[in-house]
Amino acid sequence: MPDFLWRLAGLYDYIIIFITWSFVIAFLYNLSISINKYDKSCTQLAFTMVVSYTSSIFMDPFSNTPHLTLFIFDIVTIFFLIIWRSYFSKSLPIAFYYLLVGLSFNAFVFFGMHYDSIVLGNLDYWWFWALYVIGQIISDLTMLLALLINKDFLGLVALKRYLFGSTKSIHKKVE
Repeated sequence: MPDFLWRLAGLYDYIIIFITWSFVIAFLYNLSISINKYDKSCTQLAFTMVVSYTSSIFMDPFSNTPHLTLFIFDIVTIFFLIIWRSYFSKSLPIAFYYLLVGLSFNAFVFFGMHYDSIVLGNLDYWWFWALYVIGQIISDLTMLLALLINKDFLGLVALKRYLFGSTKSIHKKVE
């Protein structure tokens, strides 16, 4: 498993570029389907993700604290999404919840990797590294899919509504 993770780390630049371009495509897709609609919330969310991921590309991955910088990027994006929800959102798309969960997971693993590698100085493989590499890619792809289809395909919104007692239907179509 460590050899697989090191090979995957060698593809880091390509994976980041692919994910970033995928968010650009999600933005353009949402822009095209929302041209004649009043609700442009998914387009605004996709644009936020494009700005966040594009700006993080220009960060030097070989700096002393790349994971801490990526953690800060994700926290700032979460903060911006919460402000967007409070002030600008007319209707809250399902993708919003997936972005919050995905960015929170990414922030968690970025901070964990920073703590493990920089603060503790650990350079030995353990299970958290696999969670970091594979979990981050899956999280990014899940956020991307949520922006493209805006459906509760993992049941996160249904779980939230169940836990917090809301009886609103999750299948209400947002135009």
